Amino acid sequence: MTTMLGIILLGPPGAGKGTQAKRISAQFSIPQISTGDMLREAVKNGTEMGRQAKAFMDKGGLVPDEVVIGIVKDRLQAPDCGKGFILDGFPRTIPQADALDRATKDLKKEIRVVLSLEVDEKELMERLCGRRTCTGCGAMYHVKFNPPKATGKCDKCGTALIQRDDDKEETILARLVNYKKMTEPLLQYYKGSGKIRAVRATGDIDAIYAGIAKILQ
Repeated sequence: MTTMLGIILLGPPGAGKGTQAKRISAQFSIPQISTGDMLREAVKNGTEMGRQAKAFMDKGGLVPDEVVIGIVKDRLQAPDCGKGFILDGFPRTIPQADALDRATKDLKKEIRVVLSLEVDEKELMERLCGRRTCTGCGAMYHVKFNPPKATGKCDKCGTALIQRDDDKEETILARLVNYKKMTEPLLQYYKGSGKIRAVRATGDIDAIYAGIAKILQ
């Protein structure tokens, strides 16, 4: 095994995975890799796995695990993953975690740490339900943490702000139930390896990242 920094980032919707992944990526010079980005890139580049994925996506179906893990394996061989990588949103299930373990061993790479971002459900609801999106330029606001100057209007273009369906309470509750169902077994899976580290992801963003950086160093 190499001394590379392979990281898995777990956390419910609204936990701040994307924000913290960008900071890790900048400090440690390793790429943030999301399943969605990988799938789109593989399809765009017309790779063998990308063509297989496209066949399922065109029919509106889920891309099977063996295709997804093939795309992940291809991505981890890219030159920018030489020092390490951050997997954001993958794996989602125990079979995917098993397949990832086999793939990293084949590539002589290693998952060094699994960061589990933990936030109370009440705070997650406040973060997500308060988001507002501009229907004109796509700018994002929050009724509490980043409000527009004029209520309901975008500061940049003056267009009306809306609450997306994804940010409505019933949708978020369903996403959280789904996350718990899929991810709790994953947390147990990685606890057995001794690689999991819980991070309290509430409060100041800089303070949360300071805790993450301390773990990684």
